[in-house]
Amino acid sequence: MIKKEGLKTKASEHISDEDQYLSVPDTWEYCRLGNLAKFIDYRGKTPRKLQAGIRLITAKNVRFGYISLQPEEFISEDEYDAWMTRGFPKVGDILFTPEAPLGNVAIIDIQEKFALAQRAICFQLHDPSTAPFLKILLMSPAFQRELENNATGMTATGIKASKLKEIPIPIPPLAEQHRIVAKVDELMTLCDQIEQQTEASLSAHTTLVENLLATLTSSANAEELKQNWQRIASHFITLFTTEVSIDQLKQTILQLAVMGKLVPQDPNDEPAAKLLERIAAEKAQLVKEGKIKKQKPLPPISEDEKPFELPVGWEWCRLDNLTLFAEAGWSPKCDPQPREGDNWGVLKVSAVTWGTYKPEENKTLPHSLEPRPQYEVKAGDFLISRANTAELVAKAVVVPEETEKRLMMSDKIIRFQFSKTVSSHYVNLANNSVFSRSYYAEVAGGTSSSMKNVSQGQVRNLVVALPPMEEERRILVKVNQLITLCDQIKTHLQHQQQTRLHLADVMVEQALT
Repeated sequence: MIKKEGLKTKASEHISDEDQYLSVPDTWEYCRLGNLAKFIDYRGKTPRKLQAGIRLITAKNVRFGYISLQPEEFISEDEYDAWMTRGFPKVGDILFTPEAPLGNVAIIDIQEKFALAQRAICFQLHDPSTAPFLKILLMSPAFQRELENNATGMTATGIKASKLKEIPIPIPPLAEQHRIVAKVDELMTLCDQIEQQTEASLSAHTTLVENLLATLTSSANAEELKQNWQRIASHFITLFTTEVSIDQLKQTILQLAVMGKLVPQDPNDEPAAKLLERIAAEKAQLVKEGKIKKQKPLPPISEDEKPFELPVGWEWCRLDNLTLFAEAGWSPKCDPQPREGDNWGVLKVSAVTWGTYKPEENKTLPHSLEPRPQYEVKAGDFLISRANTAELVAKAVVVPEETEKRLMMSDKIIRFQFSKTVSSHYVNLANNSVFSRSYYAEVAGGTSSSMKNVSQGQVRNLVVALPPMEEERRILVKVNQLITLCDQIKTHLQHQQQTRLHLADVMVEQALT
């Protein structure tokens, strides 16, 4: 079955019953991988990369099942001849990644001449006709588990060629290989068609939900809002059937909240203008007492900065109008691991950028450094990240009442203290709204989307729609109720999905036994 004429054995021949990790038919035969192929494994200093020349295929190009020509890298013709002394990959050979990403496999289908870089092994099969089946086998969960069992390393696992060669491979007769490959291709084509149909259906569903929810935020008055909501409510079970749609609903709830459309206005509430006057008087008194520094006045809010029309009793203001003081933390050189016990730690920006305060996201302050207790995070603090990705920069959290002690802010986290007449939780709603995210996207600095930053001044300059104090409280109660319901629906959907997956597993298992 397995051609061995002229074969120079690279791995041991004997395979015990314990080595056979799959139960296969009697007509199949186990053979170690090193006895199926010659390994071409390049080592040494990688040639200098150019903008054009001979294409260089690296581990980044070897994907799970195919070769991608992106990213593109090239080497010179002269270096190609010197580099490829171990052998030349050809069409039909198998490429394999023995390090991160571990276990990617592809059959070479590139017609042009190319060089193979480090961290990609070429299998030149003694019997090239087995390549299509071998690719399927190498991608199978059973073989991938064997890879993991034989891999070494903590953060970036990899497998040595000497161990890779010893992994047993179950091989069926050649005619059966062809039938297996044909059936897999047929089923994969069917899966691709189902996936395309599902993606098209999900895309149409997402667009429908977006359009219907947009009618809520664009409603001209309370009566129109009620009518638009009734239209959605009558089809609620049909519309909100995915986690994405639930997240869209949650975002709409938050948007309605900061636009004054979530709860009705009460004419008996004290207008927000009076609240701003009291905060201004409070700040002036603290400046007079020397407890805070007087900030430079910010420019008046222009009409272009007002994204919607305010309800009666609301006022436009800047975040600075609500702020008593703000400060950034401290970023000493820390040990990378999280702190243990009562040791001091410094928060990473990931502790504040996902909508929930995560104190476990910290680094240990070395014992050689004295802590700075003035930067310790306390319950009720409003923390905002000044540096992160475009999606997460300027995200904020309010530290809960029950919180860990001896954790300090880094200098990439800013703490704001607001007047007690304003809820930090409402400011957090406003800061995370689509209007604020649009503002931060416009003003954030940085040369790439992977690292953006905002200054304290830019955060202070944020425009906020401020409701009367009593309405602010009603908004927070309603938001908490509705978001809790959304989370419950999402949990129910997740349980349904898990049940469907379990039933599918059982069905497949029964069909194959």
